Amino acid sequence: MQYNPPVKKILITQEQIDKRVKELAAQISADYKGKTPVIICILRGAAIFYANLVKNITVDCNLDFMCLCSYSGTSSGGKVRMMLDLREDIKNRHIILVEDIADTGTTVKYLQELLCARGPASIEICALLDKPANRKVEVKPKYTGFEIANEFVIGYGLDYNELYRNLPYIGVFDESK
Repeated sequence: MQYNPPVKKILITQEQIDKRVKELAAQISADYKGKTPVIICILRGAAIFYANLVKNITVDCNLDFMCLCSYSGTSSGGKVRMMLDLREDIKNRHIILVEDIADTGTTVKYLQELLCARGPASIEICALLDKPANRKVEVKPKYTGFEIANEFVIGYGLDYNELYRNLPYIGVFDESK
């Protein structure tokens, strides 16, 4: 049986992603030289991106995870729910939040406000994808892999109802399949 995921077109190839992830890791490594940032993966969507990013970062860092939920199907409900919180104390620490996609901005803004109250030295956002055309809340990731149009995408960690995260590329979801 052949695997036939519902993809209209491949938007970003595995090779393009691999190249850009290494560039982002090099930029983060340079920016945090002499520091030990806490790099936080926002589960589940960012897991694949995060794993590939941190293995290419060349400065000491701590790893931690958070899980939030705001999507159902192809739409963001706007309400963010905390499913898993940090284990690390982030007071006076440099924080890098690793997100799969900066879409409406609701989740990123929620995270920034939540974590700012914990007294970090700094908080920066690293998003594999940035979709500014769909923004409802103003956020700007410092580190961005790719800016994309307002299309629903799957693959490389991004899902549709928890499916298709395992695709090695990012594709535009075909709702007709």
